[in-house]
Amino acid sequence: MAANLEGKPTKFPDEDTMRAVEYVSGGGPEQMHISPVPKPILKEKEVLIKVHTTSINRADLMQRKGMYPPPPGASEILGLEAAGLVEKCGEGCTRWKEGDRVMALLSGGGYAEFVTVHEDHVMQIPTDMTFEEAGGIPEAWLTAYQLLHNVAGIKPGQTVLVHAGGSGVGLAIVQLARLAGAQAIVTAGAPEKLLKATQLGAAAAYNYKKDNIVERISKFTDGHGVDVLLDCIGRSMLDENCRMIAVDGCWVLYGLLSGSKVESADFLSLILRKRVRLQGTTLRSRSTEYKAQLISNFVRDVLPRFSKKELDVSVDKVYPFGQIGQAHKFVESNSNTGKVIVRVCADLPSPGQEHSEII
Repeated sequence: MAANLEGKPTKFPDEDTMRAVEYVSGGGPEQMHISPVPKPILKEKEVLIKVHTTSINRADLMQRKGMYPPPPGASEILGLEAAGLVEKCGEGCTRWKEGDRVMALLSGGGYAEFVTVHEDHVMQIPTDMTFEEAGGIPEAWLTAYQLLHNVAGIKPGQTVLVHAGGSGVGLAIVQLARLAGAQAIVTAGAPEKLLKATQLGAAAAYNYKKDNIVERISKFTDGHGVDVLLDCIGRSMLDENCRMIAVDGCWVLYGLLSGSKVESADFLSLILRKRVRLQGTTLRSRSTEYKAQLISNFVRDVLPRFSKKELDVSVDKVYPFGQIGQAHKFVESNSNTGKVIVRVCADLPSPGQEHSEII
């Protein structure tokens, strides 16, 4: 039976089938389509989640382009975070029950009606939070939390430079840095992104297309440079980063949006002279145990603050499932400020008024 490309419920011959997004590796958003595929098999200590919302992450775009394959054992289906209801619990699962409202960090599989995930990678959605908001938290906010605390070891009073400061991860970093007593400085290429970052607590925000960011940051830090540099850009910002980071600074590379091959003759000498700690990191390939501990710490330290309105998920747009290709195009064009959410199953209840901007 053909899939319904408008995102409307489609009935399949048996209960072992679900709708999911398929794509051509190396292809564009127009080659994404919704097709019937087998439901994932529930394993020990896993939960089966009926997905209400997922979100678009840069990693999804890179995987679609054939540049970021899933780790061994992960689903080939795109999608690194999801929110929905627990449909079923696997053997040995003790933390959740059928019907629980949850959000989950995934290694893949979020662009589907159902997904399985280890029970320790699941978080309860706060009672006053919508599925649209929850769908934008796990991957983006856990990445931000990991970068600041697990990798960089952020301290009060430090300055943190965040490239792509208007992205979902960037805006999460800004807010978590503020909670940690640090000053976040962001770069972005559009005024609305800089404004949003400033509204959420950035101490300074610079347009990399117009400003001399090296001079601006040197002036802001009184020539000291930034203590922590969180870099998802890579090649194109290499020389500037070398000049902006402080002596004994921590430079964390967590993305390569502009490419990985560099030709800078001074790169290593600058790193050496400044005694910079340069560390690469990804979250997707981390161990089950690492992710479980990270999530436990996040639930303890951060999650309650959403209900207190101290943190903003920053949902930009919500797309129906049948328009997921358009959602990819929107993110790929760098048009988003914050998270872009995709509503997969529209028949799940949610408290209060859901996010109303449907494309």
